[in-house]
Amino acid sequence: MNFTPIDPNFESRVRASFDRQSAMKTLGIEIKELKAGWIELLMPYHEAYSQQHGFVHAGIIATALDSACGYAAFSLMPNDAAVLTVEFKINLLAPAAGDSFVFRAHVVKAGRTITVCEGQAFAMKNQASKLIATMTGTMMALFQRGDIKH
Repeated sequence: MNFTPIDPNFESRVRASFDRQSAMKTLGIEIKELKAGWIELLMPYHEAYSQQHGFVHAGIIATALDSACGYAAFSLMPNDAAVLTVEFKINLLAPAAGDSFVFRAHVVKAGRTITVCEGQAFAMKNQASKLIATMTGTMMALFQRGDIKH
C-alpha cells in the first residue's frame, strides 16, 4: 500500500524516536529501511538472546516485531502524536535460528487514534531467509500527554 504521511518529516521523527529506545540499542536492532507506513529492522544474532535450545527467545522476536509495527504506525501519525501498543498477537512459525533477523511491518489500516499493522520476522542464514513469526498489532496515537514523549 502507498500511504501519504501527515507529517512530511516523518522519517526524521521516526528515526529520532527509535534512537531513544534503549531496548533496540541493547538488542543491536537498526532501521534498515523506512517508508510511510512500512519499516524494516535488522538484528544480528547474539548468544545472549537465546533460550535453552540456542534459538533466539520468542520474547526477543516479539519485542522486535512490536517495535516494527509501532514505528510503521508512527510514521503515519501527526508530528504531535506519541505511539503505544494496545495489543498484539504473535504466531511463532519456526525456531528462530539464523545469523541475523529481519523484521518487517506495514500498516493495514491507519485511523486517527487506532492503527492496525502486520509484521513478519525472518531468520537469515547463508543468504537464505525463512519466515519464523508473524504479528498483528494494534497501535494507539496519544496526544497531549506530558508524561509520554513523542
